[in-house]
Order: sequence, then C-alpha cells, then structure tokens
Amino acid sequence: MSDLTIAIDVMGGDQGPLVTLPAAMLAIEKSADLKLILCGDNTLISNFLQQHQLEDHPRLSIKHTTDVVTMDEKPSSALRTKKDSSMRKAIDFVHSGQAHACVSAGNTGALFSIAHFVLKTLSTVERPALISALPTHHDDKHVFMLDLGANVFCDSSVLYQFGVMGTVMAEQVEGINKPRVALLNMGVEEIKGSDHIKMAATLLSENPDINYVGFIEGNDIFNNKADVIVCDGFVGNVALKTCEGVARLVYQKLKSVLSQHIFARLLGRFFAPTLKKLFKALNPDQYNGASLIGLRGIVIKSHGNAGVTAFTNAIFEAMKEVERQVPEKITKKLEHGITNTHLS
Repeated sequence: MSDLTIAIDVMGGDQGPLVTLPAAMLAIEKSADLKLILCGDNTLISNFLQQHQLEDHPRLSIKHTTDVVTMDEKPSSALRTKKDSSMRKAIDFVHSGQAHACVSAGNTGALFSIAHFVLKTLSTVERPALISALPTHHDDKHVFMLDLGANVFCDSSVLYQFGVMGTVMAEQVEGINKPRVALLNMGVEEIKGSDHIKMAATLLSENPDINYVGFIEGNDIFNNKADVIVCDGFVGNVALKTCEGVARLVYQKLKSVLSQHIFARLLGRFFAPTLKKLFKALNPDQYNGASLIGLRGIVIKSHGNAGVTAFTNAIFEAMKEVERQVPEKITKKLEHGITNTHLS
C-alpha cells in the first residue's frame, strides 16, 4: 500500500518522546511508503526533528496538542477532559480517515475508552478486545491471545466473536492457514468450566470456518497447541501478568545463582547478553504491540515501558494490519459465521 499514514501518540507511555520520537525516525528510515503524523507538543517535536535534520521531511507532519493523558489517569476523566491530548488527536485522525491507524504507549484504559467512543465497534462486533501475539516454545511460531484486559466479563457470544477475530488476525498477520482456536479453561475435559465457556465451545465448534480444537489450560499457553487462545479480559490479563512475573522471577533467580561464587560469576558474565535477550523475548508485555480489534479503525497499544525497538515494532504491526485490511476481514468473517451458528 502506497502512502500509508499512521498517527503517533508522541506523549504517551512511561518515557514518552524519549522513545516515541526515535522510534518514529527509525520506522520512517525503514519504510519508504510510511507517513507519520506526530501528535504532541510542537516545540518538543520540532526541536527533535531539527536536531536530526528532519524538520523538512516530506513524510513527517506535526499536530500540536496541549494535553497529555497520564498513565494513572481515570479513563472517564481522559475521555471527558482530554479532548486535545496527543492520544485523542491520534485516534481522531483515524476516525477522520486522515490516518490509517494510530499507535500509543499510553494509559491502556484511557486508550480503550477513547478509541471505543470515537471509532465505535464494527457492525457485527459486540465488544472490542485487546489481542497480542505471544512467543511459544517454537522460535518461528506465535500464539494470539485475547482478551488481555479490555473486558472483565464476556458471555458466550462475545467469546465466540473473539474466536472469529483471533482467527482473522492469525490468518492475515501471521499467514496461518486455518489457525487452531482454543478456549482457555480450568481443564481440557468437556465437562469443565462455566456455562458460558461451554456454550462458547459449542458455537465455535459449529462454525465450519473456525478450526476449533477445544479447551486449553494455562500451562499450555506457550506450548504451540493453539494459534489463537480465547478468554475474557480478567482471565487474560491475570494470565499475561503471571507469565511476565514468572519470567522475571526465573531471571532474578538465575542471576542470583550466577553471582554466588567466582566461577558462576564468570559464567554469568559470559552468558549475560544471551540471557537478557532470552528473558526480554519471554516477557509478554514487551512482545510487539497489542491491537484493539473489533473497532472501525486500527489502534495499536504498545507497552508503556517499551523501548525504541519495541515501539518501532508496534508501528510495523499497525502497518501490517492496515495492509491486510484486518477490520474489513473481521466483519466479513463474522457476517458469514453468524449465519452458521446459534447466534443467527
């Protein structure tokens, strides 16, 4: 796609412009067809561009904003009072059609609320979801997991829709043919789980376009037993943060062991770069960018503490979803799938 335009929330995230601006510069260097709208403080952005001799770059433009959505701000407050924030303006550009997508590392709750309010959901979608590709034991394979925190509780029809949306993401973003879809549950037996989980399983299994493979337990999330894992936002967020905590625990324990005596310290110094790279890759929150799917536009959420490389990856994720027309294909898949289930 030529002239692909993405709006960047420059001020969002734990480090804001210290990360977002270098990432924007890197993305522009790597993609000749990319245009960026930088939403944030004009003086700050202009000074950065001048320092890097980019003030007249034809594929960079600035939208000055006066407000910033802080990381601890209540979503309702951000939606009501921060209409001139960098986050709101980035989403507004998607709504107006001036940008094909937006990327933000800001407050997740505020981003979800503003995006939902401004963009609205697709006609066949009850609720949008937060989805991300996570690593598996196989270096070249990922698993998409949703919802990661946008919806605390989801009934069977919403979980069914998540399965369809996750299928489209796996097909279009990862190129997986007939991705395997599983429901995260407390056991793999059909009798396990709540009534809405069991009904969601029935709905997914009855859709011939969905390759439903059954229930999956938390200890198999990264074992390549599914390409898409579906759950409600409460369960998904707890699972994600638990995995992150375990990765950090293992890293700290190993670091402690390797510092106990001189031989271990020598080994630790030798393997330190490899170990740091490994555990960063296993940290789910740092893995690429999460997408708010089910909206009438593409919104990518980068982790608030992401570095330059991670935020750049989030921009590339947005580009990929635009090029593959993910929202349009979700709509088509759901419209077709609904006629083949009890939801009709």
